[in-house]
Amino acid sequence: MTTEQSGPMTPQAAMTLAAIAATAATTRPSGEQVSQQCNRAFLGVNQLLTDSSLATRGTWILNWIAMSPANANLAYLAQNRDGSNQFAVVLRGTVGTVTDLLEDLDVGTVVPFGFAGSPTDPACVSTGAMTAFSQVLTMNSVGVTLAQALTGALAKAPADPTVHVIGHSLGGCLATMVGAYLQAQSWPGDPQFGLYTFAAPSAGNAAFANHLSEELSWVVNQRYVNCWDIVPLAWTSLDEAKTWYPDEGPKANEDVRAVISALAGLPGPNVYAQPGPAVPLNQHYAKHDPAVVKGSLQDFLGQVAYQHANDTYLDLLGAPALPSGPLVTGISPDTGGPGTQVTVTGTGFNAAQGVALDFGTVACPRIAVSSDGTTITAYPPAGVGVVPVRVTTFLGTSPAVPTARFAYEGTAPVRGTAISEDHGRTGTPVTVTGVNFGSDAKVFFGDNQAVGQVAPPDTIAATAPAPTKGVGKPKTVDITVLSNGWSSPASPADEFTYEELEGPEHG
Repeated sequence: MTTEQSGPMTPQAAMTLAAIAATAATTRPSGEQVSQQCNRAFLGVNQLLTDSSLATRGTWILNWIAMSPANANLAYLAQNRDGSNQFAVVLRGTVGTVTDLLEDLDVGTVVPFGFAGSPTDPACVSTGAMTAFSQVLTMNSVGVTLAQALTGALAKAPADPTVHVIGHSLGGCLATMVGAYLQAQSWPGDPQFGLYTFAAPSAGNAAFANHLSEELSWVVNQRYVNCWDIVPLAWTSLDEAKTWYPDEGPKANEDVRAVISALAGLPGPNVYAQPGPAVPLNQHYAKHDPAVVKGSLQDFLGQVAYQHANDTYLDLLGAPALPSGPLVTGISPDTGGPGTQVTVTGTGFNAAQGVALDFGTVACPRIAVSSDGTTITAYPPAGVGVVPVRVTTFLGTSPAVPTARFAYEGTAPVRGTAISEDHGRTGTPVTVTGVNFGSDAKVFFGDNQAVGQVAPPDTIAATAPAPTKGVGKPKTVDITVLSNGWSSPASPADEFTYEELEGPEHG
């Protein structure tokens, strides 16, 4: 049951608070204790809460933060110092691919949710959601749990505060459970509660959903859903995604439909429900990633990840994006030995945010960061083989990317950067460009080798070979180059679509 909202919390501010919970979600490759990662998250979250350029206007302060022992979940408590007497309990779930996130919920079994329902009509939630909920309520920071931190904060606040419970993705799923739990407890100051979820999968059955939306009193209860985000369809209507995406794509092929069928079958006999109607966003597919629109499993999962992302929800709500974490775009040279001077290029290398550099899983102690935060001069530590080069700050860790791999005492990594044409038929001429193509370079369209001629600087003139046809064989394939023992990594930039493959068996 929703009553009139008391307080200036906006969905833009709520989504910003939810996005901030993902700060420092990945561990440093060379290793961190949970306490070290939690401290890094504390510094990053606190920095973002004070950023006046965000929808939260820099008026929030961090009261408490903790993560579970395996970093599966994180929660923080923040207080608004703008005079509105508002608090926010913000949840973050497991970080990973969308497929991994959905499988983590262990929805094949359910357990009673003891803070709602009755023995004759029990409110049930998935076992995975209950595990995460239990972790959130028991994890602590210097011996203080969420409930203890909230009790202490409310005891010092003026009477009649508002506590908003907020989360994106699995954090939103957790927010429905944590919000219901908090309403079942007694608190100093007689607080009111609000609930904001974004991109949340369903946590439990219809009795749980009804308890949340009809039997509890909220100052605001809003569920925001990007209409082209697959996660909120879990676990009520995942099969709908088999008909996605609208023009210009990507269209679900046979491989995509098989993945969706496997995910849709995870609940078994358990029937899930979402708590109340959603506020729809992006109904006409105006916002999508044009770089991943081809009919391949790779592009479909890329679009799924884009539609689910924090930044996409912020943009759909008209909220400013959060400052980006570090991103490595390249290294030079990309081969050498320990102590070789290497220049790492990218963005977000802010020395004030505790820049650290790793070559694979080994920390690099000798670094110098440029004043503009775009380059790092480094001297690689002892190592062997081929390793990704990644940067860590208070805001997070850069992803491993093909453009930043360092080969210890070996040949330089091979990488494709573009193709032209990206569609055609057997015999279509295609130019492949990249880096470090040797004279032995061979070009493959999927699993079929093409006739190609290497020409400097790092281009190959190839002719599209006949495709492999048959059930389950996609019409969009990756073009890869094999040279000097290297295989170029696949990416949306190297996808070629065969126009002669038609019919339902090709998606």
